[in-house]
Amino acid sequence: MNGLLSVAQLLDEPRLVRLYTFVLREDEVTIDDVVDALELPRTTAYSDTGTLVEFGVLSRGEERKTHRYSAVPVTLTANLDGNEYTVTPTLIEAFGRSSQDQDLDLLIQRHGLGKLAAALTYAIPYAEGEMSERLAARELDLQPAFAIAILHALRDVVLDMQTVDPYFGDIRSARDRSPETED
Repeated sequence: MNGLLSVAQLLDEPRLVRLYTFVLREDEVTIDDVVDALELPRTTAYSDTGTLVEFGVLSRGEERKTHRYSAVPVTLTANLDGNEYTVTPTLIEAFGRSSQDQDLDLLIQRHGLGKLAAALTYAIPYAEGEMSERLAARELDLQPAFAIAILHALRDVVLDMQTVDPYFGDIRSARDRSPETED
């Protein structure tokens, strides 16, 4: 239950998502690292890291004079728009990028987090070269140009997160089901 609340609170604020996934990718960071990399004011960096520690998704090492923060990888299975998906740091990163990517933002606004999770299931085999752009876009049941833009944005998420998300293999992938063959 705590994991669900932590993820729900985290997904309520894209800036916190960005910070969480930055720390996950970097393994261990200081406030100075956060300020420099994410271009946040120092007070915001302190406040946001404190919030993430309270949520239980960051831990603060107090062995040194300068506190070092590390991410606690989260995973949970959730029902999103009627389908079951595994929420991992990769989906959290995709959601976080919506604040900087108009296509991802529009997808979430119009279709919800469930459609983002569904799109991620097609983006994985697409990014790994196991499914063509055309087939993946068609399977998403979106306007073709929009679906392709979503796949391109999520391809970057997949490539960035597959080595740092310890639960990446738990994400449902469209390659696990047999889609229709291409025309």
